[in-house]
Amino acid sequence: MLRIQRYDVDGHEVILNLQGRIVEAWAGFLERECDELIRSGFRVELDFSEVVFIGRSGFEALSRMSRCGVGIIGCSPLVAAMLEQEGIVPRQGQRIQDQS
Repeated sequence: MLRIQRYDVDGHEVILNLQGRIVEAWAGFLERECDELIRSGFRVELDFSEVVFIGRSGFEALSRMSRCGVGIIGCSPLVAAMLEQEGIVPRQGQRIQDQS
């Protein structure tokens, strides 16, 4: 299961806090959500501080989203290393719970 919480940073940026597993059906859902936000003119970042697993379809979707400008922040060192092995470079940034 994947839980998504949306945080509007300002009129141009949205952070989606992800909790859980990015696997098949959820990967497609997340990709569609990000695509809609981008088409609406938002810059999108994904907060991975509570992601516990990424499946093959998740990596494929994240790779496509990354090429469209979606950023990834808040990764653990292990998740960041796994993303980098797939050619996806997480951005430096604060996690949602760290922001005030």
